Amino acid sequence: MARMSVLTRDEAQTRAELLDVHRYTIELDLTTGDETFDSRTLIRFGARTDGDTFVELRPAELRSATLDGHPLDPDTLDGNRLPLKNLTAGEHELRLDARMRYSRTGEGMHRFTDPTDGETYVYTQLFMDDVQRVFAAFDQPDLKAVFDLSVTAPQGWTVLANGVTTHADGLWTAAPTPKISTYLVAVAAGPWHSVRTEHRGLPFGLHCRRSLAPHLDDDADELLDVTRACFERYHEKFDEPYPFDSYDQAFVPEFNAGAMENPGLVTFRDEFVYRSAVTDTERQTRAMVVAHEMAHMWFGDLVTLKWWDDIWLNESFAEYMGYQTLTEATRFTDTWTDFGVTRKAWGYDADQRPSTHPVAPEAVDDTASALLNFDGISYAKGASALRQLVAWLGEKDFLAGINTHFARHKFGNATLADFIDNLAGATDRDVHAWADAWLRTTGVDTLTPHIAPGEHGTCTLTAERTGSRPHRISAGLYDRDLGDDGGQLVLRERLDLDLPQKGAHPIGKRPALLLLNDGDLSYAKVRFDSESFETVRKDLSGLPEPLTRAVVWNALRDAVRDGELAPAAYLETARAHLPLETDLAIVQGVLAFASTYIADRYVTPAERPAALATLSELCRDLIRRTEDGDNPGLRLIAVRHRIDVAAHPDTIAAWLADGTVPGGPELDPELRWRVLARLAVLGATDEAAIAAELERDPSATGQEGAARCRAALPDPEAKSRAWQAMFGSDELSAYLFTATAQGFWQPEQADLVHAYVPRYYPDAVALAARRGPALADAAGRWAFPAHAVDPETLRLGEQCLRDDAGPIPALRRKLIDQLDDLARALRVQQGQEQA
Repeated sequence: MARMSVLTRDEAQTRAELLDVHRYTIELDLTTGDETFDSRTLIRFGARTDGDTFVELRPAELRSATLDGHPLDPDTLDGNRLPLKNLTAGEHELRLDARMRYSRTGEGMHRFTDPTDGETYVYTQLFMDDVQRVFAAFDQPDLKAVFDLSVTAPQGWTVLANGVTTHADGLWTAAPTPKISTYLVAVAAGPWHSVRTEHRGLPFGLHCRRSLAPHLDDDADELLDVTRACFERYHEKFDEPYPFDSYDQAFVPEFNAGAMENPGLVTFRDEFVYRSAVTDTERQTRAMVVAHEMAHMWFGDLVTLKWWDDIWLNESFAEYMGYQTLTEATRFTDTWTDFGVTRKAWGYDADQRPSTHPVAPEAVDDTASALLNFDGISYAKGASALRQLVAWLGEKDFLAGINTHFARHKFGNATLADFIDNLAGATDRDVHAWADAWLRTTGVDTLTPHIAPGEHGTCTLTAERTGSRPHRISAGLYDRDLGDDGGQLVLRERLDLDLPQKGAHPIGKRPALLLLNDGDLSYAKVRFDSESFETVRKDLSGLPEPLTRAVVWNALRDAVRDGELAPAAYLETARAHLPLETDLAIVQGVLAFASTYIADRYVTPAERPAALATLSELCRDLIRRTEDGDNPGLRLIAVRHRIDVAAHPDTIAAWLADGTVPGGPELDPELRWRVLARLAVLGATDEAAIAAELERDPSATGQEGAARCRAALPDPEAKSRAWQAMFGSDELSAYLFTATAQGFWQPEQADLVHAYVPRYYPDAVALAARRGPALADAAGRWAFPAHAVDPETLRLGEQCLRDDAGPIPALRRKLIDQLDDLARALRVQQGQEQA
């Protein structure tokens, strides 16, 4: 296999100093077969001085290359680099003709054939350094250019691109783009089902596979309403108008990320076209992704980072703007609760691992290193930092700085220093010092209240901060309602505090609960004084606002992970208060943590049956509470988790046989596969039942469901086949690999799969080396034996990281994180044993 080089920061800077890239003319031919396509590229560029450089390309075959009409030797292609020697100062034309491979891993030009109807679709995902899998390019974000694209496609296909496309006789031509970065070029081709409209004179479109057409049609009005509302709100916030000629949103198969912000053609994973029932919180999540990607049209596409150390300038801003704009412009007015429950936990966890990094690292050496930073820090922590910045700076000055940033750098590139300078120009506050404290540091600060008695029955508050960041927070003072209902907490007042605090703050009589960071405006772990903790245990569900309850649940989650609260105590609190919870994001977040972390990892094997029983009883309570049909979303969450924690097959097997849960819901495809997967784990189904279900649902999702179920069967031959499919063959797509991995490891089957634990590390290393970052990520995330919480699993993993022939960076990062989580789970379990 030819060596593939990653681009270093130094190489990119050197090339940017030498070159000025003007225009790409790209011709793709998608009619040449199922394995490869043709790619012809003309690059017009200037050299500022004489010098040497290179262009990137990863072809199946480089047929020819010419520079200014003079042939270049294709054999000089070294891995993914074609050298350009002895360039002279002035203008140049580079032409390359190549045969390129389709991808099955979601990288480059991904090709997918729908098992439902046999139709084929292709689309590009060119992020970071995958442009070279599709066409030749000077592949770095600060060499922006205009792109002219034409595509020859099979009859009956539609071709979507960054600009409006026209076609004649199978040739599709896209309107030239403004100056954009190479990684933002996009193509999606196939027999799409499309829903089209116009807004402000711009074409808007929604697109999906034909087999999903009825489901997209059902949701098209909602999706377009959210799109229009966010579009209008961004135009109220930003002085620069939307900078492209159309806005298409394509829901594409086997997409590795949630979505990608290609200008004019945003691609989403097509699980967002719902085939089965979903909760309103899941609809809110989809709407947030729409808002997030649209924010990128300004943050990332109009103004682009100069190099990958400023990833946060893209992702943190889109994350913050997505949640805030959705709250302001749509019916989803409580998005920050969902952010607090799901996204912040992602950031807190990432920030406490050895792989943590600053939101804005000082330097990222190369593209392989940069790819690792698309994590909870660049998204959730960065967005939390921006929310804190807005609380400190004020939204008016914040938006003034943003608009200056756009005006100065539109269709160009910018750095953190540029951004901070533009913000600083809009305020008298020391934004540079704020940036140093928040963006250049790692770790999570912890905030702890101390309440001291004062005179005449009053108290004072001192908030202790571990860490170095300044925090502007609210402290909520809650008293018990002495009325007939009991169990309710009433907000007395919220105190605005700046930490570090100067002196003690008078708070009057002792509150039943004092909650730091009430409103969740900062990014920090929160602790309770002893009396407040007892109030939380007794009256958590009596707190009036969901965002307040989210802060409390996060604090309890952190306490479990830090070994300060027994997992059983968390389960008891959930058992007492979750049946009374009204916010779906909180119910989903608490149940997910309780089942995935507490029941599967943090309790000992001997304690696991009791944990599952508690969760099962909790889900039954929620199901009973929703029998009147008033809250179908809550009922759906409870049914899903009741299936997942079932210790005995009888109840859920009856649901599957009847096709419904008594009182509803009916079992749609997602619930049927979910039940069958749990029955497989429990040894209560077989291959014949799986095959029958696949015949009933032969869709791509059905194929994944069958793979998950087959890998979950408690049978040595089934496990052997699953392992061979994952690690002994390269046939599985990233989605089918993930589904198989999800089924393979089960805590109930620890003895059966014990021998595979030591095999995991060498097999995952070899797979990642063969198949690249996308499969490395899947192998590290989904195929890791997370259930095996024991010192030997940890020792084997640490040895793997020390080996000379160790994992590629994408897998190494996943293993570092998984092993740190494993060590934490061991500490939690050992703490229970010692207690």
